[in-house]
Amino acid sequence: MPAPARTSPAPAASPASRWPAVLFGALIFFAVFIVYHPALHGDLLWDDSGHVTRPDLRSLAGLGRIWSEIGATQQYYPMLHSAFWFEHRLWGDAVVGYHLVNVLLHVTAACLFALVLRRLAIPGAWFAALLFALHPVCVESVAWISEQKNTLSLVFYLAATLVYLRFDAGRSWRTYAAATAFFILALLTKTVTATLPAALLVVFWWRRGRLNAGRDILPLLPWFALGAISGLATAHFERVLIGAEGAAFDLSLLQRLLLAGRVVWFYLGKLAWPAELIFIYPRWTIDPAQFTAWLYPLAALALLGVLIWRKQRGALAAVLLFGGALFPVLGFFNVFPFLFSYVADHFQYLASLPIYALVAAGLIRASARLPRWTGQLLAGALLAFLGALSFAQADTYRDAATLYRTTLQRNPECWMAHNNLAILLANQGRIPEAIPHLEQALALHPDFPEAENNLGDDLVRLERVPEAIPHFERAIALQPRYGVAHRSLGMALAMSDRLNDALTHFSQAVALLPNDAEAELYWAMALFQTGRPAEAVPHFERSLALNPDAAETHQAYAAVLRRLGRPAEAREHELTAQRLGAGR
Repeated sequence: MPAPARTSPAPAASPASRWPAVLFGALIFFAVFIVYHPALHGDLLWDDSGHVTRPDLRSLAGLGRIWSEIGATQQYYPMLHSAFWFEHRLWGDAVVGYHLVNVLLHVTAACLFALVLRRLAIPGAWFAALLFALHPVCVESVAWISEQKNTLSLVFYLAATLVYLRFDAGRSWRTYAAATAFFILALLTKTVTATLPAALLVVFWWRRGRLNAGRDILPLLPWFALGAISGLATAHFERVLIGAEGAAFDLSLLQRLLLAGRVVWFYLGKLAWPAELIFIYPRWTIDPAQFTAWLYPLAALALLGVLIWRKQRGALAAVLLFGGALFPVLGFFNVFPFLFSYVADHFQYLASLPIYALVAAGLIRASARLPRWTGQLLAGALLAFLGALSFAQADTYRDAATLYRTTLQRNPECWMAHNNLAILLANQGRIPEAIPHLEQALALHPDFPEAENNLGDDLVRLERVPEAIPHFERAIALQPRYGVAHRSLGMALAMSDRLNDALTHFSQAVALLPNDAEAELYWAMALFQTGRPAEAVPHFERSLALNPDAAETHQAYAAVLRRLGRPAEAREHELTAQRLGAGR
């Protein structure tokens, strides 16, 4: 960011002057659409199934649960999951719709970014927006359906910024209320947006050279309070609901400080040279005894010192904004993906904006010394280069197998990619190909309960049930509250005629997975098989309430109802099962 040219807001655009903005917006849309075209039919990945609305949340009552029930969704981001709810009403499970929404949100964020920069009178606003729109580090956020939390939250974040800058100029409390509403929507979509009030203070310091308590700080105090509440709640949910705790997250304060320094330089490096981008990067070992571990934070402090000494307020503001937006993922708080890697491209989606602004302003000023067409050609070449890299990166998201195989090519020790690829292969019926990947995942990460459970599931599908049981037991030993493993072990025990043991694990699975239709069904079936059909009835009904379109559940329930002497009800479920089966 350059030194501010003025402290007053940019003048409102005339109708005629809005045309270039419309043209730039159209240019961004077509460029982004072309760049991301390879990923538009990309599969559901990793935790996408936890974001695309589950059957039990697809009703109006389900929408209410999204807002009122902690744990109803993977993370408590009710605005995000409401968006997914509405999208599912429009196109169901068709992935193209979700990908197109992400593209449109990314384009909208780029345009809002340009408007914010123009409001701040920063040169090269639309060039910065194009850098952001086409940079390869954004591909993970745009091509991965789950990361609609990034694209949607950034739209709200930038809308809140733009409206708040209007409030700062005119001091209209109606405008303040509108800005606050956008900020709350951003927080309810992704908590990293809690950094916005601090970012606004940095912007005001950059523009004015100092901060005024009454004018600059006081109006933002409610925002700081909202952000703190949101951040503390998310940190708690990350630990308790998602599992971001345990030995893998045990870092000392010194290790976290050293990690933070390395993370900052990693992200700056990927912005400067976005080569070898990986869905899951190698996980570093942070060892204070290694001299090189100290170089990263020392270099960061040296950079800050030089900028302060040379009074480079614009560059210093950009660096502070960058580091501040990264603060939630620098390592001071436990974030579940740290289990696999301390860095991810989507973590810097928001944080990278001030760097694009700084680079764009610097290049615009440098190009002023060149012949007009030379500067424009160089700018076009840079954008074309970034677009080509993004197109190639988006192509790795064209299907899940390509993404995971590419990840393993660039990070062969990525045990999570081995596990995810094995799941994909198993779902395609290629179980003999899946098993070696699970074995490799466990060789790389022996304490991996998901891989143990998945290996057990695959062995069951190969009718090697006695070999599967120890893997389910190992998964539960590693993670006693692993509901899916209890369900899987119950199935294996039932298949081994150990129905009483199976009932114990089915009951635990239902307690740990209260919204799991399969666990309820398996418990009901085991009760029926042990001669307790009356006890099975409520579990069948609960399973059908969670998944009313399960033909096999209707058919099994009909058999129970006939045993209980309720033929009319049984006939209704048999007809429903036939109808659902015919619809497949």
